[in-house]
Amino acid sequence: MKTGTQHLYIPGPTNVPEAVRQAMIVPMQDHRAPDFGDLTMNLFSDLKKVFKTETGTVMMFPGSGTGCWEAAITNTLNPGDKVLMARHGQFSLLWADMAVKLGLDVEIVDLAWGAGCPTNEFARILGNDRHGKIKAVFVTHNETATGVTSDVAQVRRALDESFHDALLFVDGVSSIGSIDFRMDEWGVDLAVTGSQKGFMLPAGLGMIGVSAKAMAAAETATMRRAYFDFADMARINATGYFPYTPPVPLFHGLRKALDRMLDEGMENIFARHRRLATGVRNAVAAWGMELAAEHPSLYSDTVSAIRVPQGVDARDVIRIAYDRYNCSFGAGLGPLNGKVFRIGHLGDLNEGMCLSAISIAELSLAAAGAQIRFGSGVAAAQDVYAEPVARAVQRSTRAAARIAAE
Repeated sequence: MKTGTQHLYIPGPTNVPEAVRQAMIVPMQDHRAPDFGDLTMNLFSDLKKVFKTETGTVMMFPGSGTGCWEAAITNTLNPGDKVLMARHGQFSLLWADMAVKLGLDVEIVDLAWGAGCPTNEFARILGNDRHGKIKAVFVTHNETATGVTSDVAQVRRALDESFHDALLFVDGVSSIGSIDFRMDEWGVDLAVTGSQKGFMLPAGLGMIGVSAKAMAAAETATMRRAYFDFADMARINATGYFPYTPPVPLFHGLRKALDRMLDEGMENIFARHRRLATGVRNAVAAWGMELAAEHPSLYSDTVSAIRVPQGVDARDVIRIAYDRYNCSFGAGLGPLNGKVFRIGHLGDLNEGMCLSAISIAELSLAAAGAQIRFGSGVAAAQDVYAEPVARAVQRSTRAAARIAAE
């Protein structure tokens, strides 16, 4: 029998705060009622604060972030349009597959899983595209499968320096709301995210930020769309309503989640995620292990994909954590299956929760055959999480112990 708390350390869905969960427990209500806009209009305006856009339009579609991937493509591009993408993880791969299925001419740059978006190669390709055949550039801001965050601003710079007019698409499903994202400043035309990551909600609500340039492209784009049509959604959203039945309880949860996020402050949220992630990364280093991300500049602040030692199967680590310790870690996807396990550290999270994840990971790694010194990762993370005075005391104590040993 499993007792106590189910520990959820996957990169989505994330933990739902109790206040958010309770906010969703509402009687069914009339989504055509005269006062329904009292709930929704403020959601749109506050979402723009999270996306960091003043000029863009934010829409919500029932569904996952994947639904908004499709909405972004079908509303702004035409069959046969050439687009530029990179594949360096499961989600960038899936987005490229969708683009092919929807009839786009996809130029793909393939990279090792653990690499970031190839901005230099993108710049070279865009610079050689003298006739503007490339209509869109796609960037996976945070590749959840590998724990890699790419530099969207550099891709915008590559477009601008090439005097290229392609639309800039960004998958921000596991970044927006947790990692710094600046839609207007970075010139992002279509930014996609979902409710189940940094927004601390159940899955079921896709959110998309659309620039004025992308909204204009939607007026002439010829791809077929119906349910995901921007024109219908934007027109009716302007009055606070939706063209189809919306997930009203999720809206109530989103209201409470946005209140929490804006009260904490977006910059504070980013700093908290950086701090928690640094503790996890220090733990991994203390174990003598490595992350899937190729370079520290690429490390994600929302998820760490941890390479297990030779002879250890990451699937065993995940199974042991789940069966023995009531704890869920993320699995390795695609070619990383069995080679990595993932610790999600985003959303409603604090130091104690991260320390629990690290300690359970130590137990599970050891049971799976890894050589682990119990407490090594916990101590390394505590060095990050400790208050400055406590940290100084610990370091002086360790220094004194070393001198005495000598």
